[in-house]
Amino acid sequence: MSINFFRNRKARLIAAAAILSAGSLAAEPQHGIAMYGDPQLPPDFVSLPYANRDAPTGGIVVTGELGSYDSLNPHILKGSSPWQLRFLAYETLMGRSWDEPFSLYGLLAESIEVGPNREWAEFVLRPEARFSDGSPVTVEDVMWTYETLGTKGHPRYLSLWGKIAKMEQTGDRAIRFTFNEDNPELALLVGMRPILKKAQWEGRDFANSSLDIVPIATAPYVISKYEAGRYVELSRDPDYWGKDVPIRRGTNNIDTIRLEFFADDTALFEAFKAGIVNTIRETNSEKWKTQYDFPAVSIGEIVKSEIGHARPTGISGFVMNTRRPEFADWRVREAMLHAFNFEYINDTLTGGAQPRITSYYGNSQLGMGDGPAEGKVRELLEPFKDELLPGALEAYSLPVSDGTARNRANLAKAIDLMAEAGWTVQDGVMKNAEGEPFSFEILLQQGQGENVSMAEIFIQSLDRMGIEASVTMIDPAQYKERTNTFDFDMTSYRRGLSLSPGNEQYDYWSAKAAETEGSANWMGMKSPAAEAMIDALLGAQTRDEFLAATRALDRVLTTGRYVIPVQDRYAVSLIAHAKELKYPEYLPIYGDWIEWHPDVWWWED
Repeated sequence: MSINFFRNRKARLIAAAAILSAGSLAAEPQHGIAMYGDPQLPPDFVSLPYANRDAPTGGIVVTGELGSYDSLNPHILKGSSPWQLRFLAYETLMGRSWDEPFSLYGLLAESIEVGPNREWAEFVLRPEARFSDGSPVTVEDVMWTYETLGTKGHPRYLSLWGKIAKMEQTGDRAIRFTFNEDNPELALLVGMRPILKKAQWEGRDFANSSLDIVPIATAPYVISKYEAGRYVELSRDPDYWGKDVPIRRGTNNIDTIRLEFFADDTALFEAFKAGIVNTIRETNSEKWKTQYDFPAVSIGEIVKSEIGHARPTGISGFVMNTRRPEFADWRVREAMLHAFNFEYINDTLTGGAQPRITSYYGNSQLGMGDGPAEGKVRELLEPFKDELLPGALEAYSLPVSDGTARNRANLAKAIDLMAEAGWTVQDGVMKNAEGEPFSFEILLQQGQGENVSMAEIFIQSLDRMGIEASVTMIDPAQYKERTNTFDFDMTSYRRGLSLSPGNEQYDYWSAKAAETEGSANWMGMKSPAAEAMIDALLGAQTRDEFLAATRALDRVLTTGRYVIPVQDRYAVSLIAHAKELKYPEYLPIYGDWIEWHPDVWWWED
């Protein structure tokens, strides 16, 4: 089964552009809010456009997850919890439409009101909003949640809390947040925090909780069964309070969602073939073509679906930790890019079928594009020309090999770059002037078979340069701990990016994030130019200004040579699933993204 997603892509991108170029909301209660202009759906909308409001309920979705878990609290730094719990087990004041770049509609809150310049945002809770134990959601719960997440929660929550000057109850069901900086996105971000039940956590250590507390939340699903490290099962709450809220109609149709955990991707795939798992995402197009021919597929019990989208590629690859002196020099990082024989690796592992990621915001209007920086993009970058790396103002593209295993020309260039950085081959070993060898560790999580294969081929190339590199594989808990504390030389990295980048970019690329454990700035970059581009995109008054700032940021990131990009595994989502699992024909612009699968799927015998 394959859907032609791009049939409506042009019209929908035009609509997205219109949103970005429109004005701001007036200061009166609204059913929703968009980053720019008005949200696309009217106050009386019935359901999200990509949800089937007549979908039946029932059935089961069983997914396969790699690794393990030791916590049911996804909101803290300590431990490892299934990432899906953030979205399946909790709800927020506002819910997102993934058919718009960045628009929110009422969920726990029935309305949002903002100041003339979005200097404050006020929410009114729905009177019917309930936790799974039947107790009402109160302003006290909301205020406790925001303060707790902002002071004891995961670092992803800390930045917003620091930008809230005042939080106050303004009515029986109303709460207002006043901000301490001119930043229109904050009015949206403040509506996107999970709401917890205060009473459940009284007398308990929130920051150090693990498997001892099963959350009481407001979501359509509750955790019904779990076995540490093996599975988590969520059941649809028959008494869920919000089934008639417009943004919820046609969603959360599956009765049971079960997350099964496996040691590696081989075991996971075998479990899928055996029917233990009934839906799987495949990221290797060659495997999709050649290994999904087992009997269940042949007789139609398993369906192969291909889901398109219009979102940016994001970045996937091997990130270099610039906190380490070996990777602090951009010429060393450029040498690694030349030594990484992508064309040969891609042909070996995927049959050359998957394109390479070329920039962080590639595959979208936000991408840096070919050729030198021009117009508004160049104007933004020019003040930083002395700190920018080669290619940021000029044209830039990734090294391309000849496709053979030897990769002679690129390895020769890599050796020259290492020499410029003070590393030369001495008696067959790459050393610096003090005679110290250049060596590093590639840290990987157990079960990442394809990443291991790519790393092993990469190491063979490095060996020919006199560089000693090794792969260290550790369990998920250790991997999370080491990446949270930036204790690695090089590791695999994935950062998905949206069509509406905003304040989260500080957590990804800022100097502060580089010093904050648990942040997404794994590379440790500290770039005044990058932060200035983030400031510019947040302060953009027009669509042209927004696009220019994002394209300029893309140039700074890409030419920083922080990540060795690999193939775009997500250019089209490849999902194999039981024939009973269905999804709407109309696809959102984000395609197979957060809160699409299994949220709008249903079971049909």
